[in-house]
Amino acid sequence: MTAYAALLRAVNVGGTGKLPMSELRAMCETLGFAKVRTYIASGNVVFESQLAEKTVKAKLEKALDAYVGKPVGVLVRSGAELAAILAANPFASAAGNQTVVIFLDAPPPSNVLAKVSGQQSEEIVAGTRELYVHYPNGIGQSKLKIPAASTGTARNMNTVAKLAEWSSE
Repeated sequence: MTAYAALLRAVNVGGTGKLPMSELRAMCETLGFAKVRTYIASGNVVFESQLAEKTVKAKLEKALDAYVGKPVGVLVRSGAELAAILAANPFASAAGNQTVVIFLDAPPPSNVLAKVSGQQSEEIVAGTRELYVHYPNGIGQSKLKIPAASTGTARNMNTVAKLAEWSSE
């Protein structure tokens, strides 16, 4: 069994949202995933499966589409990948809530930094299938636009650390 974290993109998960975390857990269990747990109401779920990453992603996206009534992007990483992402954080000395990982389905394009706009004090480093972004003045004030991130989903380093911890247990 492989431990995975699935990160949902662009879905309303809180309050009167379309996808309560209890429903996401139940959906994952119905798909045959084991040891399912969700982390904070922002579309993070950790589980184990014997299936390959691409199959996990496809099954979860299909189930979410049926439940929500529209496509929902899902980015999947193994526990080992999450640990590597955490270890490779180029901004490890920065506050975890000021650094995010933008998870992508594929490696970032080689010209990713050339396409960025609105950059002020933010720092960006490309990873394997992710982008690391440090917001020294906070995310809320940033005008940063990263076109390559448009189909990805971001999580701050505190969340990445918790998901890595859970998927290593």
